[in-house]
Amino acid sequence: VADVGVSSPQLDAPARGFSFRESGPLDMRMDPTSGETAKELIARLDSTELADLIYALGEERRSRPIARAIKEAEAAGELETTDDLRRAVHRVMKRRGKIDTATRTFQALRIAVNEELDQLGALLAQLPDVVEDGGVAAVISFHSLEDRKVKRAFKGDRRWKPQTKKPITASDEELAANPRARPAKLRAAWRVARAEVAAREAEE
Repeated sequence: VADVGVSSPQLDAPARGFSFRESGPLDMRMDPTSGETAKELIARLDSTELADLIYALGEERRSRPIARAIKEAEAAGELETTDDLRRAVHRVMKRRGKIDTATRTFQALRIAVNEELDQLGALLAQLPDVVEDGGVAAVISFHSLEDRKVKRAFKGDRRWKPQTKKPITASDEELAANPRARPAKLRAAWRVARAEVAAREAEE
């Protein structure tokens, strides 16, 4: 079983820079001792590259004006904290409803800083080799980019037999106790016997 979500203690610690609920440094690294911070990533990218990143990893349609606003804040020396980043996004994305309009941008930067999709891809590539015949692999993902990767890995590989057509999501009872489970999607698949897979391949 792989739970690929960010842990609540990390999200809730302002010093880690994952969330805009409380102001913190623009870090976002899972391992704070190595790698590029979110601030360093933003500094390295030009406006077009940053917009492409926000669009691809945050699925944010207004990525270009958001990227311009972020780079303008950086040039003005106004991009030091998570609050600064949030304010930059809000200059072009006014808050509507319960979900903060900066959420997708924060998601995109966090995914990029930690190479999360690459890590998930590496896991999915290795799973068929380490799971025993008849064994089960299960992955809990928390956004559509992750879920699509898991879905394709299980459905597009003859070595797997998905257990359900659609992902399993949290019940109302679980959501009442743990609201952060709302975006969670669980997909699981059986490992088809290696001999059976080899026989199919031989027939082809």
